[in-house]
Amino acid sequence: MFTYITIGINDLPRAVSFYDAVLSTLGIERREIDDNEAGYAVAGDSRCRFWITHPFDRRPATVGNGSMPAFEAPSRAAVDAFYAAALAHGGTDDGAPGIRIFHPNFYSCYVRDPDGNKLSALCERPE
Repeated sequence: MFTYITIGINDLPRAVSFYDAVLSTLGIERREIDDNEAGYAVAGDSRCRFWITHPFDRRPATVGNGSMPAFEAPSRAAVDAFYAAALAHGGTDDGAPGIRIFHPNFYSCYVRDPDGNKLSALCERPE
């Protein structure tokens, strides 16, 4: 459905440090980087589908109210690891790992990156 998603950041080295640690818990790795952006991909996908970037208009990045990429996690343990890595690398809590009301196997967490962007990791498998 999506070709790629971008998240605005203000400090690329800080954001790369955060996203390298957090996304690696889900098997997502950084594949590209330059002075303005970094791209991430899952194993087996030759295309970066998630990008962190300075805004094109060169104005400061701001948080999109209501925007939230949710990353698929292979297990509940991976959701827990995503959450722990986020908090250990400058992110903040926006909902600890746990079952949510959406259905009995909706296990997710919610965090904010160092720029305030909201992210989620989600496992919908029974464990």
